[in-house]
Amino acid sequence: MTRKYFGTDGIRGLTNREPMTAETALRVGQAAGAYFLRGDHRHRVVIGKDTRLSGYMMESAMVAGFTSVGMDVVLLGPMPTPAVAMLTKSMRADLGVMISASHNPFADNGIKMFGPDGYKLSDEDEREIEGLLQGSPELATPGEIGRAKRIDDARGRYIHFLKDTFPEHLRLDGLKIVVDCANGAAYHVAPEALWELGADVVPVGVSPDGLNINDACGSTHPATLQETVVASGADIGLALDGDADRLIVVDEKGQLVDGDQLMALIALGMHSRGELKGKSVIATVMSNLGLERKLRDAGLELVRTKVGDRYVLEEMRRIGANVGGEQSGHIILTDHSTTGDGLVAGLQVLAALVEQKKPASQILRQFEPVPQLLKNVRFNGGAPLKAKLVQDRIAAAEEQLKGRGRLLVRPSGTEPLIRVMAEGDDQELVERLVDDICEAVQSAS
Repeated sequence: MTRKYFGTDGIRGLTNREPMTAETALRVGQAAGAYFLRGDHRHRVVIGKDTRLSGYMMESAMVAGFTSVGMDVVLLGPMPTPAVAMLTKSMRADLGVMISASHNPFADNGIKMFGPDGYKLSDEDEREIEGLLQGSPELATPGEIGRAKRIDDARGRYIHFLKDTFPEHLRLDGLKIVVDCANGAAYHVAPEALWELGADVVPVGVSPDGLNINDACGSTHPATLQETVVASGADIGLALDGDADRLIVVDEKGQLVDGDQLMALIALGMHSRGELKGKSVIATVMSNLGLERKLRDAGLELVRTKVGDRYVLEEMRRIGANVGGEQSGHIILTDHSTTGDGLVAGLQVLAALVEQKKPASQILRQFEPVPQLLKNVRFNGGAPLKAKLVQDRIAAAEEQLKGRGRLLVRPSGTEPLIRVMAEGDDQELVERLVDDICEAVQSAS
């Protein structure tokens, strides 16, 4: 069955336009609720959200949907996506829901769901829910309608969890840390957790107004973080995205460090302590060739998946690896979390900083990246990748990069974009090949 609602990472779109309407959110609540009504216990769903204005509307609609089929609802309020995953499992809920469009602008919103084990739903689960969306739900009898309540200690539970992931023998005393919360879901918990561990915290992006999430701040707009780190004389800067499942780091000189470098730092540290499982790191096809070479030099393997942290996690679970992620900053550490967690990853980076007693600029750049270029081409309908001109350009580029680099051309899973990425030791060749393919895609659109 072709999937109409679910994309690479749940359901996402422009608010008040299908599929991100209150009506559809209600129906998704009914369908997902009906799918997880298993067994004779009292059923429970936990719902978190980020700080978007539309979160109130979507939350209310989903509460109506879940309660109408007999599920009780526990409302967490603004909380990071990984906190929802953690609380779903720890509260023995049947289902967890995060209302967020991650790093997208405030006008978008989305729905991510987690099973009772705290892991994102599988493709099969999403297909089953899509099937239920096509029909009419079986509504609960009046006496079996679900109840909804808000809990006040969700933030404290998550902060306690975060601190437990930090090595017990270490503290952050003496470190000045800038943390940019993107005016998003972690605006309370991130500064508080770092402060409780002893850090001198400089918070940025902690004044959400419903409209400013990811607006010139956070992991996708790191300029403010870079400037603040340098201006304040901080030792390091951490940038999260709107739902805090993504991390980008800035060293004391204001230089950006992406997810590939962070995975190398964390994985090699764990390998030296005998904690890395399977002698492998799982990443996507977007990760830099330099990461692959660095791991290979250490006797480790980089296993690649298609783009999407859910696919990274599926491969991690399949082979038993405990470190994986994406270049964009989704870092998954399954010894601690069932999904990407920007704060958990950030704490592992800070632990390395404390243990090695060196400036961030000396420990964060683990390898020299191979020249890599990614460009996005927006298209209006049609199937530009099927055009002969585009296919010919791709074939020619692959031939020129053979043995010297990689090419990846793929459609976005969430937007009408074609993503064109090439990497290789010859930067001029990489730039020319990407431009040639982008020009062909534009001509075919």
